[in-house]
Amino acid sequence: MEQGGSNEVMAPLWKIIAIAAIAAGIQFGWALQLSLLTPYSQQLGVPHMWASFIWLCGPISGLLVQPIVGYFSDRTKSRFGRRRPFILAGAGFVAVAVFLIGFAADLGHMGGDSLDSPMKPRAVAIFVVGFWILDVANNMLQGPCRALLADLSAHNHKRMRVANAFFSFFMAVGNVLGYAAGSLPNIHKFLPFTTTIACDVYCANLKTSFLIHIVFISTVTITAILLVKETVHPVQKELANGEPEPMTPFRKEVTTAFKNMSRPMWLLYLVTALNWIAWFPFLLYDTDWMGREVYGGTAQGTNVEKGLYDLGVHAGALGLMLNAVILGFASLVIEPIGKLVGGVKRWWGIVNIILAIGLFCTIPITRMAEAYRAAHGLVPPPANIKGGALSIFSILGIPLSVTFSIPFALASIYSSSSGAGQGLSLGVLNMAIVIPQMIVSVVSGKLDEAFGGGGNLPAFIMGGVAAVVSALMAAFLLPNPPSQASVPVLMAGGGH
Repeated sequence: MEQGGSNEVMAPLWKIIAIAAIAAGIQFGWALQLSLLTPYSQQLGVPHMWASFIWLCGPISGLLVQPIVGYFSDRTKSRFGRRRPFILAGAGFVAVAVFLIGFAADLGHMGGDSLDSPMKPRAVAIFVVGFWILDVANNMLQGPCRALLADLSAHNHKRMRVANAFFSFFMAVGNVLGYAAGSLPNIHKFLPFTTTIACDVYCANLKTSFLIHIVFISTVTITAILLVKETVHPVQKELANGEPEPMTPFRKEVTTAFKNMSRPMWLLYLVTALNWIAWFPFLLYDTDWMGREVYGGTAQGTNVEKGLYDLGVHAGALGLMLNAVILGFASLVIEPIGKLVGGVKRWWGIVNIILAIGLFCTIPITRMAEAYRAAHGLVPPPANIKGGALSIFSILGIPLSVTFSIPFALASIYSSSSGAGQGLSLGVLNMAIVIPQMIVSVVSGKLDEAFGGGGNLPAFIMGGVAAVVSALMAAFLLPNPPSQASVPVLMAGGGH
């Protein structure tokens, strides 16, 4: 077999693909969350103003869980490996969480919720617990999966990039399957028992989709961990007297990681943070933009306005499907295109310019839609305006493929060069993703208010500016990864 940048042997490509396929199971669940859970929470009686606080679970759990899981997966002594126990546990928690969410209405009714009351407190409590467990479990899965990919790559730079590209590809596959399952109005007929006195058709569709998710993620996870064995690495260095060196406490390890972080890693985290300031407004409000700005509807208004808003949201769901398809294809050509343009970091800069252009193009699309409604009244937009909006969704699949792969590959490479624990390094990288998400969640509403109720455009413009800055930094300030020959043999516990 090929040799990597260390004394480890590079695993066959099929093993990397088997582990990367777990991303499809993870992303299947995320897609169901994005497409189904906000309406479901309001159906259970969660006020709209409080729904956003539930969604803070993702960034908060990512901020805490991934660094902790990364730290301990670097140091696990299990005979089953250091990554696979966390992957299996994460998949198990996903199954528990999905069951609680899907059966929240039924369990709440069994606990005493009234069918006639719009607010179902017991069901809401079960739903919220399940929702938070699901986000924690998804974060518990992602870090060790990416870490195991780098382990299997034997810290070979090209194989790391390819492995993360496959991870991005399977994320796209999961998105397509999840959005497809969430959009089928009669999927509950596949499992008729899901319709109960406390669970109507919409609820039954959600329940069925999540039961399919349990089977799907269990299948890909168990298959991967049975097929791919880990090499058990020593997790502690020895002192001069032969005694094992004491393990550094987590808090001290994180503090030391920040203090000793190399300039390339700091720049990588900064570029990643700016990149996510650019992305998160669109990911958070894309379907709302279609419903409000493009179709001219509102979630609370007349029946006509509500109808237009629903049409826009469904059109946005179609856009997300197209985005996922382009994301999948673009993920498979990251490596050759990176070579063509002079390196993956330069490709990252180029696609961030594409992201900025896409975000700025929401302005003319919105203005054209407003002009059309001014002339024709409250009617759906014509094909050219809808097509322009869907084109933005589609094209942004290209930069999204890079966002899902290159930052993680570069983090693996930089960590390999320094001998750092890659599980922890990836967890710290995740902090550069989730902190911007929290900032955008807080700031975007203030921007809307500051611009006199400008809708989603102020946040999109902020994202476009951040994308331009991120592009320039990625192309001109972020250093090229070190050559493979200069990468030292990793310290114990340094696997990604």
